Amino acid sequence: MLSRTRAALLLGFLVLLWGVNWPLSKIALNYTPPVLFAGIRTLLGGVILLFFALPRIKQLQFKKTWYFYFISAFLNIVLFYGLQTVGLGYMPAGLFSAIVFIQPVLLGIFSWLWLGESMYKLKIIGLILGFIGVAIISAGGLSGNISSIGILFALGSAVGWGLGTIFIKKIGNAVDSIWMVSLQLIIGGIFLLCVGSNMENWSSIQWNIPFVSNLLFISIFVIAFGWLAFFTLVGSGEASKVGSYTFLIPLISIIASSIFLHESITIKLVIGLLFIVTSICFVNIKFKQKGIEAQIDS
Repeated sequence: MLSRTRAALLLGFLVLLWGVNWPLSKIALNYTPPVLFAGIRTLLGGVILLFFALPRIKQLQFKKTWYFYFISAFLNIVLFYGLQTVGLGYMPAGLFSAIVFIQPVLLGIFSWLWLGESMYKLKIIGLILGFIGVAIISAGGLSGNISSIGILFALGSAVGWGLGTIFIKKIGNAVDSIWMVSLQLIIGGIFLLCVGSNMENWSSIQWNIPFVSNLLFISIFVIAFGWLAFFTLVGSGEASKVGSYTFLIPLISIIASSIFLHESITIKLVIGLLFIVTSICFVNIKFKQKGIEAQIDS
C-alpha cells in the first residue's frame, strides 16, 4: 500500500506529465509526420516498459491471452494515440485536449451499458454537462474558426480511449497490467509505423536535437513512466482518485500550450472546459450510503 505522500507525488507526476504531453506533441509535429511519430513514440515507450515486464515473464501467458493485447492495442494505441497525433495537426493543443477529456464522461456511459455500473441522477447530470461542454468548445468548428476534422479526430480519440478502458476493465485480472501496457504499446506502435511508412516519408523526419529530445521525453516519461505511475496508483487502490483528478490534465495542457505555443484562451474554451470539469467531478463522485444514490432503471 502506498503512503499518502508517495501517492500524492505519483499523482502529481502523472497529471503534470500527461498535461504537458499535448503541447510537446504539437511541437514535435513541426519535425515529423504524425503517424510515424505516433508509431515511434509508442513503440519506444513499449520497449522501455518491456524491461519492467520481463521479470514477470511467468505472468504473460501469451498463448492464452494474445488476442487481448491486440484488441487493446487497436483501441488504446491505434485509435487513441494515432488519432490524437494526427488530430493535433488540425487544432490548438489545449483545445484538442479539452475535447479528448470528455473520455471520463463517455466512460460513465460505457460502464453503465457494458459493465452494469449504476446510473444515478448526479451522474446523468454530469454526462449532460460534459456533452454541453464539448458542444460549446466545438461551436467554433461550425463557424469555421476551428477545424471540424480536428474535432472529429479528438472525439474519435476519446471514444477509442473510453472503449479501451472498458475492455481492460472487462478482462479484469486475465492479464498482467505491466505486460498489457508494454505489449499494447509495442503492437500498436508497429502497426502505426507500418501505416505511416506507406502514407508518409521517413526522410521527412528532422532528426535534430529539439525533435530527438522531445521524442525521448515523451516516450520515456509521458508514456513509459507515466503508465507505470498510473498502474502503481491503480494497484494500490487509488483508481478513483486518479479519475477524480483527470480534469487537471486539460487545464495543465491549456496553460502549457498558452506558454509554449502562445495559443489563445477564449471565453468559449473556458466556459466549455468548466462544464467538462464539473461533469467529470459529478461522474466520479462515489456515495458511501446506498440510500443516497438515486438509481435509474434502464
